[in-house]
Amino acid sequence: MMLWSSIKSVASLLSSYGLLMVANAMFGTLLGLRSKIEGFSTEVTGIIMAGFFIGMLLGAFYAVRIVASAGHIRSFAAFASVMSVAVLAHVLIIDPVAWFILRAITGFCMAGMVMIVESWLNERSTNATRGRVLSLYMITNYLGAGSGQFLITVANPDSFQLFSVASIIFSIALVPILLTRATVPKPSAPERMKFRELVKISPVGVAGTLVSGLTNSAINSMGPIFAATIGLSLGQISTFMATILLGGMLLQFPVGRLSDLFDRRTILIISALATALVSGGIIWAAEEHYILSLFAFCIIYGGFCYTIYPMSSAQVNDLADQDRLVQVSAGLLLAYGTGASIGPIVASQIMGQVGPNGLFYYVISCTLFLAVLTIIRVIQRPSGKKKAEFLPLGSLGSSSKQLYSTVAQETYEQEKDVNDK
Repeated sequence: MMLWSSIKSVASLLSSYGLLMVANAMFGTLLGLRSKIEGFSTEVTGIIMAGFFIGMLLGAFYAVRIVASAGHIRSFAAFASVMSVAVLAHVLIIDPVAWFILRAITGFCMAGMVMIVESWLNERSTNATRGRVLSLYMITNYLGAGSGQFLITVANPDSFQLFSVASIIFSIALVPILLTRATVPKPSAPERMKFRELVKISPVGVAGTLVSGLTNSAINSMGPIFAATIGLSLGQISTFMATILLGGMLLQFPVGRLSDLFDRRTILIISALATALVSGGIIWAAEEHYILSLFAFCIIYGGFCYTIYPMSSAQVNDLADQDRLVQVSAGLLLAYGTGASIGPIVASQIMGQVGPNGLFYYVISCTLFLAVLTIIRVIQRPSGKKKAEFLPLGSLGSSSKQLYSTVAQETYEQEKDVNDK
């Protein structure tokens, strides 16, 4: 009964969030394919796609001000409307500079809408239901992002129909959240920690966060270009991207629990090395045109690659003061956003020089660097401090971590008040 009550209390919010994930994932793949159809080079396409993550990074800083002044409902409506228009504007203005700007606007609006949904979810959840809400949130995230890839097959990417479909879904995402009866939370800007302080707490955690931003954004942005260039059909391209995203959901909890039981850095090394190894498998399968093997490697790739950020985040929380979890979370979001803004640009430049396999050569380089750095740190500083709880992260990188950090800070303050009394 309590489970059903928990689901019912957040159903409308998760519906809006799921629709956002569906449309955003579908449009990201569409824009990458359409860029190639329009004759943009791989390097230029990478810069265009990086605009989304730059916009999200700016949104993390400034969208909260819009929400604070206009309120959650009006802000969400404004973000969704602007995003819907920006999607359609890509068809009207076919220019790489314009597309970069539109992509940045889309990222900014997406950051604002995700922040609104998450703060509302946090308002509606309690200590008794928070675990269920987090699980539902994670499932919605990956299922939405993964299933959105299959919408690419509805029409040809060289027509306007798919842009209209994405715009329609973004607009429909307004409906559930506008009809919700959930209490509107009070917006608050997270305190930020200096990057230097964050590095002092855990160089491995910060490096893992940066590497996650560098690799995840590159795959999300340039993955469709890789798939198209190696000769996959439209349906196979959507399956390629979907298997990576859905694979990301499979190992979050098993790997997370292992990192709770053993030295988290050891599990991080395994995940980084496994990501590099499977990246090599993807290159091999692509060169040999073993499609089924390619998809199998993609599932495994997503499973390991998407655990690097939550483990890195947990590693920082292991070593951070418990009364600074919100600041740590904001600092990690900045680190991830910085890496995500750079990733598509660097990966596209490498792909332009060495071909489509350059995407996974880039991933191999990043993850091997992380593995080597982590091995060095394990030798320099043995584990021994009490661990924070591992919590999974969504496909955008910051999602459930932001939800968790607020909760953790509130719980800590409540316990502190009780102890003081």
